[in-house]
Amino acid sequence: MFRKTRARAPLRLGLAGGGTDLSPYVETFGGAVLNTTIDRYAFASIAPRSDDRIVFEAHDLDSSYECGINDDISQSPLVLHRGVYERMIREFNGGRRIAMTLTTTVDAPLGSGLGSSSALVVALVDAFRLLFSAPLGEYDVARMAYDIERIDLRLAGGRQDQYAAAFGGINFIEFYAEERVIVNPLRLKSGIRNELEASLVTCFSGRSRESAQIISEQKSELNKGSNRTIEAMHKLKSDATEMKRLLFSGKITEMARLLNESWTAKKATAAGVSNGRIDELYEMALKSGALGGKVSGAGGGGFMFFFVEPDQRFRLIDLLQKEGAVAAPVKFTNEGVETWQT
Repeated sequence: MFRKTRARAPLRLGLAGGGTDLSPYVETFGGAVLNTTIDRYAFASIAPRSDDRIVFEAHDLDSSYECGINDDISQSPLVLHRGVYERMIREFNGGRRIAMTLTTTVDAPLGSGLGSSSALVVALVDAFRLLFSAPLGEYDVARMAYDIERIDLRLAGGRQDQYAAAFGGINFIEFYAEERVIVNPLRLKSGIRNELEASLVTCFSGRSRESAQIISEQKSELNKGSNRTIEAMHKLKSDATEMKRLLFSGKITEMARLLNESWTAKKATAAGVSNGRIDELYEMALKSGALGGKVSGAGGGGFMFFFVEPDQRFRLIDLLQKEGAVAAPVKFTNEGVETWQT
């Protein structure tokens, strides 16, 4: 009987470059993103069982699945749980199934735009890594999570979320052909980091029901060689590089201006990136003192974030909440996925 194993992986805000981590853009041009992890997490727990049953539970989704240890688990509605279980059992336990209860929760709703699904897969992979004493570092865990989501389960999406969750912190991440990824941690002066953190406000615009469709459209346009989409992606990538430069210089106001430009480019990559509710909140926030803003993630809903003068942060949060949005300040995290046993 093994010990109970737990893991948590942080969610992230995509500051710039989101979308350039998609195929086939990565393979043709190379992508780059700037993101930061925040104090919202995906949690995973593996507990042993003595009754030869496999149980998957997602408490935040109020969903569960149970079967015998030798039963077909392909019908599990919790596809992430199933995908990680099957891959890790095959890779690191010789294909021998183990009776267990696999329980998860996430500090954000589905379609949040905070990379919650990928963070959850990273937490699951790392929990199994510890359980099986698998020789996996951060790059390996992120790549394994990517392979499970995008190849095994064929779920639409990019690459940045897995690496952000595995490494944690503020990172400039570069993506190249043949799945080569370079994570560059940004070692900022404490004053700049604190000013950036104090200048950000998140706002939940409503669950995104279109992110997979948006990503599929972006990939379709890239495959067709759409000049409009490709040029928009080029702009998003160059904005990530420029925002990194501005961040090192502590030029938060100029970062906000660039964020607005990136939001315009983002909307040019596919229909549905924005909608009436997002546009309404964006315009209201700018009129209420926000310096810039955009959606975090593919779009169509989920979390937005805004730059604002720190002195005006509380006022902006109050105004957004009066508009029916769930708004809050931001707290950065330095650590990537963490795993322990009890």
